[in-house]
Amino acid sequence: MSVALGEKPADKVFFNSLLFNPFSCSWDSCNFAVSDGIVIGTGDYSGKEEVDLEGAKVLPGLIDSHVHIESSLLTPSEYGRLVIPRGTTTVIADPHEIANVAGSAGIEYMLAESQKTELNIEFMMPSCVPATPFDMGGAVLSPEDIHKFKGRDHVLGLGEMMNYPGVISGFEDVYEKLEIFDIIDGHCPGLTGKELNAYVMQGIGSEHECTNLSEAREKFRAGIHIFIREGSTEKNLKSLAPIINEITVSRCSFATDDRHADMIFSSGHIDDCIRKAIEYGIKPELAYRMATLSASDYFGLFDRGAVSPGRRADFCIIDDSDEFEVEKTFIGGTEFKDPGHIAPGKIKFNFNIRVPQKSMMNMEGHGRAKVISLVNGEILTKRTDMDLDASQIPDLKKDILKVVVCDRYRGVGFGKGFVKGFRLKKGAIASSVSHDSHNVVVVGVSDEDIIEAIKTVAGCNGGMAVVCDDKIISLPLKCGGIMSDMPYESVVQTLFDINDVLSEMTELRDPFMYLSFLALTVIPELRITDRGLFDVNSFTDVSVFD
Repeated sequence: MSVALGEKPADKVFFNSLLFNPFSCSWDSCNFAVSDGIVIGTGDYSGKEEVDLEGAKVLPGLIDSHVHIESSLLTPSEYGRLVIPRGTTTVIADPHEIANVAGSAGIEYMLAESQKTELNIEFMMPSCVPATPFDMGGAVLSPEDIHKFKGRDHVLGLGEMMNYPGVISGFEDVYEKLEIFDIIDGHCPGLTGKELNAYVMQGIGSEHECTNLSEAREKFRAGIHIFIREGSTEKNLKSLAPIINEITVSRCSFATDDRHADMIFSSGHIDDCIRKAIEYGIKPELAYRMATLSASDYFGLFDRGAVSPGRRADFCIIDDSDEFEVEKTFIGGTEFKDPGHIAPGKIKFNFNIRVPQKSMMNMEGHGRAKVISLVNGEILTKRTDMDLDASQIPDLKKDILKVVVCDRYRGVGFGKGFVKGFRLKKGAIASSVSHDSHNVVVVGVSDEDIIEAIKTVAGCNGGMAVVCDDKIISLPLKCGGIMSDMPYESVVQTLFDINDVLSEMTELRDPFMYLSFLALTVIPELRITDRGLFDVNSFTDVSVFD
């Protein structure tokens, strides 16, 4: 109080800033004071330390409204090293990837590892572990398991409620979860009309699965806060940009959801979302508002989102060009300095995969077959019915390949199906990053290549593998089979090496990200699991051939 009143000097005063005010979406030429990491206010203050910003543009720290840190393939500390220099100071993380692998112990692991970075990581508790009652991963989280995290530091609410059929049908365990927290994130792709009303009625407040403007507008009008997503494969920003104006901006924010480390390294994080938003016609000041105050308001984080009295002194300095480049990031009023790699702790998890023999890879049948078809720039798939002879697959001319999912927890069972859209000319790719159960998923042009890729992942106890001619490249993922324990620089370089080989195999960008979503049984239309083919629209296992 005495510092705010000017009776005592602040710890630090930043002079000559051009400060973005997200409340008014305007720029103010001003000085601002900081003490104990908190903004005291703007105006004529004296400080123990004075910093002349020389007219630089200052933005509040950027916020990611919905992200799975595990999808970056990095641990929280390495993730922080990568995104903080790009202006991000807060992320809202849903650790349901590691929770599907290791249950409550996985969540505890992420909470502990998040203390090793200056990045402020707030958590939403996983609501659907497993994603559906049909799936069996490494753990099951009951309402009682989730309730134990209520009241913990940095735990905000309930993560994306993917089991929208369970919400609409009134499943008891789903409703017990919905009652635990006030803030509840949504996940209901394609839901509309009365079913959408029934879903929103249960206090679900956000959605990041909108892929077209009409869907976003309907959900917005129903009271949903829209997280506009731009990930490695889920690129919705261009389609949804027209929804943003001076009225709607307070109810929309950015989310990266799933972004591999190499994409963050090359393209950016929320700063990349801002650049693209401006390119797609959103006014710069509205994009800045989405990336700061809109996100903090939704989550009730009233201690950030603006450089204003009583809020955290988290901000970034941007250049004066039209490119939106972050030059420096400050957390608590102190410029971020990269601490270097911090070795993560270890986590126990099951990895017990049975590599199939060649005789087990046979598929029989001919006639009308259900084929999973990728959708470019989306994690949605389409069901394509085609006349096929299983003995003639792969069919590279028709771009139809065999896809296999192996149970990696109990070493029993694997499912097989057909997929269209990978455009592989040779080789195979396999990964133990396979949302949400994180079994091993593989696609390839021959049974031999598929088996070799599975063997490589198994030899890593979880990881990513590429098999192409005589080349085999892998990225071991020692933390749960979904995150690397290496520095982000090493992870990025390995991903670059993998992508170099992939360029010989396919023209598809980010094939591993498409691969990782093939088993996600809550995204329409057709999926593949360790049980076999799954039709999301009917919510049932189905046969490949009619």
